[in-house]
Amino acid sequence: MAYNELLADRVREILFAASDNITEKQMFGGLCFMVNDKMCVGVKTDKMMVRIDPAKSEKVLESSTGAEMMVHGNRVMKGYIFVDINELHTQKQLQHWIKMALEFNVNAKSSRKK
Repeated sequence: MAYNELLADRVREILFAASDNITEKQMFGGLCFMVNDKMCVGVKTDKMMVRIDPAKSEKVLESSTGAEMMVHGNRVMKGYIFVDINELHTQKQLQHWIKMALEFNVNAKSSRKK
């Protein structure tokens, strides 16, 4: 699976500074970072996926350029946002999106199957 390794390294650095319970899995055609057994951030070749509070998705999309709701198959995945790589050049831009994902991660449902 192809993904942007430079972006993955930048994401990894921020996540590992914030938590010690991080695993990486290849899925959705990219690399997904699981925080506390919950999908949090994903990296593809030209975009990053963040899992944010679904109740805030519409507002976040209205105020953001280069971001769109994730569509998997024909299903819109509310709370999962793709951010174009062109909106992630600076550390501040990247931290903004990862911070939202980490804030939601505390209350998100676990992705681990029991």
